[in-house]
Amino acid sequence: MTLYYNKNPFIAIIGDIRNSRKLETRKLVQDKLGRVLEEINSKYQKDIISNFVITLGDEFQGLLSGGNHILQIIDEIRGKLYPVELRFGIGIGRITTDIDTKMALGADGPGYYKARNAIEILKENEKKNKAVISDIRIEAEDANIVPVVLINTIFELIKAIEQDWTDRQREIIWDMQEHQDGQKQVAERFGIGQSSVSKVFLKGKYYVYAKSKKNVEEILGAVKL
Repeated sequence: MTLYYNKNPFIAIIGDIRNSRKLETRKLVQDKLGRVLEEINSKYQKDIISNFVITLGDEFQGLLSGGNHILQIIDEIRGKLYPVELRFGIGIGRITTDIDTKMALGADGPGYYKARNAIEILKENEKKNKAVISDIRIEAEDANIVPVVLINTIFELIKAIEQDWTDRQREIIWDMQEHQDGQKQVAERFGIGQSSVSKVFLKGKYYVYAKSKKNVEEILGAVKL
């Protein structure tokens, strides 16, 4: 099904695999990415205007109608592909061509230009060897529609927190983020005591981490798209 939009802004997401050509299991990673995107398209179909699809082998994109679950979507893709590293460019702006709801291919406009620009800025920051390299960035066609500088600063702070995690902390915290329930349920899934989960959350600064992400989604969810 194809719909046409020429006025309202949307949220475009472009993601890519970092250092993909150096991966020994590149084809397996690409295949897994395809399966993960299919799961995302099914689980978040109410948020997605145009389904996520792989576009250039190591790159993928999708189009959202709003930002209420945008970081949940990004986190699930990152979590299921980990330890493979990804970048995500978020662009808020108009789509000036036809939109194929089945796959995010062929559509064009400022929303995608901004997402592409965000990806390129992330790549440039990596070349500069910044101490904290965020893997998510947002850009907007209308500079007044969202506090872009503030959100990008939050993304950098979030990344700074993640960089101090052990693999075990990451596993437990991302499980909590995916299921959005409680310490008891996390403990049951991992077969450990609730006190152990509590210690992981404390050492991993989970609550400030989760609150920061929630605030970003609330900001983007309030944008009139």
